[in-house]
Amino acid sequence: MTKNALTKKSVTSHAKAMRIGFIALTDCAPLLVADTLGLFKKHHVEVALSREIGWATIREKIYYRQLDAAHALAGLGLSLRLGFDGRQCNTINPFVFNIQGNAITLSKDLWKRGARDAASLHKLVKSSLQRLLTFGIVERSSSHLFLLRRWLKSGGIDPNQDVRIVVLPPTQMAESLKLGLIDGYCAGEPWNSLAVSEGLGWCPAVSEDIMPGHPEKVLLTTEDFAEDEPEKLTAVMRALYEACAFCDESKNRTTVVDILYKSGHFSVQRNVLQRSLSIPFDSGCGITHSAENFHIFHRRHANEPSSDKAQWLLREFIEHGLIQSSQLSDASKAVTACWRSDLFHHACTNIPTVKKRSIKNTPHNPALI
Repeated sequence: MTKNALTKKSVTSHAKAMRIGFIALTDCAPLLVADTLGLFKKHHVEVALSREIGWATIREKIYYRQLDAAHALAGLGLSLRLGFDGRQCNTINPFVFNIQGNAITLSKDLWKRGARDAASLHKLVKSSLQRLLTFGIVERSSSHLFLLRRWLKSGGIDPNQDVRIVVLPPTQMAESLKLGLIDGYCAGEPWNSLAVSEGLGWCPAVSEDIMPGHPEKVLLTTEDFAEDEPEKLTAVMRALYEACAFCDESKNRTTVVDILYKSGHFSVQRNVLQRSLSIPFDSGCGITHSAENFHIFHRRHANEPSSDKAQWLLREFIEHGLIQSSQLSDASKAVTACWRSDLFHHACTNIPTVKKRSIKNTPHNPALI
């Protein structure tokens, strides 16, 4: 009997609700919007949302079937498929939450020392006799690693030799920067905007500058769940599809901010959540970025787990040393099995989407009281 079969038998649930985990990031908005606007109820599925600490927790709970699905990093499913960290699980990505949505944040100290971009940071790195600069990412198979490494390389910095890269939960990034434990990081929102608003850091680049259109978060689940509960999975995807369309409309962004803030899941003020979502993203160095394009939740076929997105991910795994040449054949099969556009099209073809709705007219939600 395989390890997956043993795990499946050892962890069973008779709970009615579909258990979905998420991290307190701006791009979890479609989950909270779908819950608040009654979209799960509309599609006749009961959902129990569970805020988790970090991506390691999401990975463990998916593996041990303590969650049925999760808002997850685009690369997490492939890493589980390939057995990174010694745990192999037949995970699938049948839905994409968003494309883009990250930024690189550097400390104010680096700004004071003359850093303005990757090239000027390179001069500091080469001239410094102090410790290696340390940068945080949220998970080693994440787009944040790819973005950070590509940005460093663009200035001539060798990410393998010239700096140190460590893994931290996104919620700890700004505080770690404040304490001097790291010199910068690549993370999702609102953790870049928090650093900027508190005068801790500044952002030399965002997703759109480095890798425009990259897939960011996905709905992660397992083949077992998709086979055992196809109706639940289809219903959740339909609700999320409507929620993503709602989140992508600029006229709805203020409502989305209200939903995130009143959910109680974010330890930041409302004005921080606004940045990059309903008002332009402030880089902290005199440059702003369009809120409309910082996060793309639905436009540009964002929600489809297409073969193009799957192949992009595979190329990034290869480019940044996560997959060796001897693993290429297995990895190609794994990414194809993981990114399930067939399930997406079955669930999300010809769905009318909700355009605008006021919170006060939505079904009762205790989180908004």
